Parts: sequence; C-alpha cells; structure tokens
Amino acid sequence: MADADDVRRLALGLPGVEEIDSDGFDFRVGGKGFVWSYPERRPGKGRVIRADVAVLFVGDEAEKQALLLGEPALFFTTPGYDGWPLVMLRLAEVDVGRLAELVTDAWRMRAPAGLAVAGPPPDGLAVAGPPPDGLAADGQPS
Repeated sequence: MADADDVRRLALGLPGVEEIDSDGFDFRVGGKGFVWSYPERRPGKGRVIRADVAVLFVGDEAEKQALLLGEPALFFTTPGYDGWPLVMLRLAEVDVGRLAELVTDAWRMRAPAGLAVAGPPPDGLAVAGPPPDGLAADGQPS
C-alpha cells in the first residue's frame, strides 16, 4: 500500500524534478507535469484535491487503455480525461515497488532528452549535492 509520502519521496528522488505548491502533490520535470494529486470535480461543488489518488502521465492512448483494462483495481479515468494520456492511480491499491516503476516511467516520458537518456540514479545513490569526500564532481577519485 502506497501513499502521498511515497509519491513525494519517489518523485523527488529523480533528477530535475520540481515540486509545485499544491494542496496535495504536483511534480514536474522540464516544466512538464508527470504525477500530481487528482483534482476530483463534482457537479455543483468545487474541486477536491485527492492525495489518495495520483494522476500519472502514460504517454499515449494505447498505454492508457492497456492499464485501464489490464488493472481496473488500480487505474481509472473520468470523462474529463478523455483524449489525454493520463490515468488515475488508487494509491492504497498499489505497492511501493510498482509505484516506483510507474512514477519513473512517467518521469522518463516527460523529462528533457538529456535527463531521460541519463535515467534515474540506481537505488541508494544521491541525486544531487556535492560529491562525497575524495571524489571529484565527475565521480572520479580526486
């Protein structure tokens, strides 16, 4: 079972990600959103930010339909998202490992070419900050 804190930790662990101020969570790379809280809209009422549901960029309609049809317990959509390569993910229904895969895939599809080619760092490595003592900025011994 995953939650908004897991989304935040995973998204911020990817290169070039910025968090946009929001009532829930909203992450972008290269100025493009890749995962954010679901802004549920109900007729006659204002929108409600649902931090228990993530909206994920999936690239295209084929991928969207594959997720919706293949795993309906995890993914859903609404008419307002028709024609958009986005799915909603029920966080309480997904494990953290699968969430990491989904967030990373969404990031990879939206990241600028240089970041996407380099890819996310292997698990356990720092994303940003000064190199450890004894290493130059390029990761080679100093």
